[in-house]
Formats: sequence, structure tokens, C-alpha cells
Amino acid sequence: MEWVIGKTLGALLVPPGILIVVLLAALALTWRRPPLARALVMFAVVALYALSTQFVSVSLLQLLQPEPRDPAADRTGQAIVVLGGGTYATAPEYGGDTVNALTLTRIRYAAHLYRVLKKPVLASGGSYKASPIPEARLMRQALQTEFQIPVQWVEEASTTTLENARGSSRLLGESGVRRIYLVTHAWHMTRARYVFEQAGFTVIPAPTAYAVHSPDPLQDFLPSAQALVYSGWFFHEVIGLGWYHLRIAFGR
Repeated sequence: MEWVIGKTLGALLVPPGILIVVLLAALALTWRRPPLARALVMFAVVALYALSTQFVSVSLLQLLQPEPRDPAADRTGQAIVVLGGGTYATAPEYGGDTVNALTLTRIRYAAHLYRVLKKPVLASGGSYKASPIPEARLMRQALQTEFQIPVQWVEEASTTTLENARGSSRLLGESGVRRIYLVTHAWHMTRARYVFEQAGFTVIPAPTAYAVHSPDPLQDFLPSAQALVYSGWFFHEVIGLGWYHLRIAFGR
């Protein structure tokens, strides 16, 4: 239930959901307070354009991304932990559930790190209503069959990053693993690193898929659906990080 409430609130608080809320407010105020309604419409239009450009959306994500560094330069990590980013449910071309593009990007980098470091791998991610098979099992399947990378641990009870961290801590604690290479998207690393450190790990960041500006300056200012997705990721991360700080502060 908490996951459903979180997803619903998240959809309303990040673009384009928050802009739809603003436009609905403007519609409700059209006859009672026309100047305010017009101001809200103008704000929504300007914000929609700005958040739909790579110049704004990539710049926002870059505020969250750590500086690029080679995690393999530090050989002291004991295990590689790769976080799921979602599933592709009932994929017709694969005849069933599999990992989605975000997760595939992460496990590809985890496979690269394994080949360099030869450290054991933990896949983390639970199941959702759209895909009853735990995400971590699909990650293990893809890593082992498509990348020929063994997966030693599967954490399949989590549905949030905070649960990823706590579930991984329980599994790896049994093996005395406290220093990990954490694999996730660069824009997700700030939030992920925070909760994994709160769970007792020493984290060596292993971010992948950095958000970068287009080499064509014109593309930076043309609106696109992908740029709006990037902006949504930024607000989701900021809200999620604030929420986790509150939960941990209150001992939840």
C-alpha cells in the first residue's frame, strides 16, 4: 500500500503531473479570479517548455550526478550490488517478463565491472503487480544467460531504493560484506548511496548512463518527450531523497 501511495503522489508531484495540477487549478479559478488563472496558465506553459528542453533537464540531472571516476581503480570492494530499474512485463518478443531498458543499462555495467574486478554480484529488486516475477530474478537471468556473469545473491523482496539497501544489508551481512561497488544510474546515485550508507555499507559509487548535453546546441533548446522524462527523474530523485531523510530521521 505504501508503494502505491508513493507512486500516486509521485505522479502528481513531478512533471508532467504537477503541471496538469496547475492547469486544473487555473481552470477552477477562471471565473472567480481570472488574473490568477491566466498567470497559472502562463507559468504552466513556460515551465512545460523549459522542462521539455535538454538544456534544462540535463542541467538538472547533472546536479545529482557524481563526478565521473573509475570505480575499478579502488580494488577494496567486496561485492558488486546492482539495483533494478524496472521490468518489461509480458514482453511478446521474449515470451514473458524480462528487464526493461533502465535495468539492462545497469546490469550491462555490472557485467563490465565483474570482468574487471572479479567480485561477486548481488542483484536487487522485488516484484510488482505488472510483473509477479521478482525483478532480481530477471536480472540474474539476463546476467547469466546474456552476459555470462554469475550472480551470487538475489535480493527479491524490495520495491524501493530504501528496501534495496536494507534487504541487501541483511543478505550481505551474513557473508561479512560491508564494502560494495554500487551500480545504478548516475542521476540515481545520490539517493542510492545515501540509503546504502545508512544501511551500514561503505559505498564505492559505480554510476552509469550519465546525462550529457547534446553536441548540437540547437538540440538543447528544442522540446522533446525524452527531456521531459529527464526532468521528471530529477524531481522524483529530489522528492525521494527528502522523503528518505525524513523516514530515517524518524526511525522508519
